[in-house]
Amino acid sequence: MPPEPASLARLHAVEASGDESAVEGPLHGYHHETYVFPLSDAMEDERSGRWKCREPRADLLWFDRRCFASEEQLLQALSGLIQGIPDIIQVGGIGLQRFIEGHTLGYFHRSGATVPDVYLGQIMTLFRQLVSVRPDALAADRRCEPDDRPEDGDTDGFLERLVHFTEQRVYLANQQRFAGLFEDLGLGAESFRYLRKNVSGLRERPFCLLHADLHRENFIVDAMRRLWTIDWELAMFGDPLYDLATHLHLMRYPARQVRAVVRHWCETVEGVRAGSAGGWEGDLGRLLAYKRAQSVFTDVIRTALHLDAGPEVGRRQIAPAAFTLRGILADAALPLGLDPVPGTRRIASALVRWCREQGSAAARPAVIPTGPSGAGVRFGRGR
Repeated sequence: MPPEPASLARLHAVEASGDESAVEGPLHGYHHETYVFPLSDAMEDERSGRWKCREPRADLLWFDRRCFASEEQLLQALSGLIQGIPDIIQVGGIGLQRFIEGHTLGYFHRSGATVPDVYLGQIMTLFRQLVSVRPDALAADRRCEPDDRPEDGDTDGFLERLVHFTEQRVYLANQQRFAGLFEDLGLGAESFRYLRKNVSGLRERPFCLLHADLHRENFIVDAMRRLWTIDWELAMFGDPLYDLATHLHLMRYPARQVRAVVRHWCETVEGVRAGSAGGWEGDLGRLLAYKRAQSVFTDVIRTALHLDAGPEVGRRQIAPAAFTLRGILADAALPLGLDPVPGTRRIASALVRWCREQGSAAARPAVIPTGPSGAGVRFGRGR
């Protein structure tokens, strides 16, 4: 049987490096097939270090809205506005991102652990710079629909479009395969009615650029303890408090540090643009409720896809999956109107039933499951 042909990303990497043996990859990642390499000797003076070339994975399930046409174009537009982001160069008509050498913040300080002040200060600097970037001040093409661009300050409209995306593109778009599992877990169309009721009524805040995926695996610590921010693919313009809520949801700070992070964030963004933290006392809880609800639908799908579908699925897989989903459902019980919350036995039965209905797993889409936080399970080296 002949070997599979090399992907375009690998072919571009080999061409740019001039040495196939110097190309590392494909690296483990959810959205892309990525290769890392130094540039050829002819290009050495232009840019030293290593660079990465990538292409989207085939048959990928997307659970988050994308608003910019190109991450590379966005990073180029942010040069000089945001510190600690990868450089972009064009080689052979292909945009290459600098590969940040180091380890993820999560490699040093796992989920739930206190983040040292040396890094927390740099995260606040990032938030300060993000709040400074207004919707009309960035020359980067956007791909989102007009309905996904509410008027500046319309935080309710902004959040409604995110709820709409979760409902349409995660829940309804996957009904053919997951309708039975959703129903067995008490998740249905009425869940979104409860969700909208529980998260509406936000105070207006001026919009700014949001990274929208700031977790421990998207921060790279280099040899000088500088923090680099990667994976800008989910960036958007919107409510600055949503970026904080997403950050808190994904980072899993210990409770004692959450209060300090919120306080520092409020001081930081208000110092840049008055009103950016307005109404946070009432609205942060609403935005966190949305993040917990969003995680329910994405993590149910990811957890199910991680199982060996078929009649012989084992308890060794089902038991921990049911336990994990029980916690996720319990966290989102109020905003989704889950009463009662399914117990682990009911969840396990639902997962077994789904696996048996699916039969062979051979035709599953190429999905790399992520952890229950939604942050993703990623490799520990630089990005």
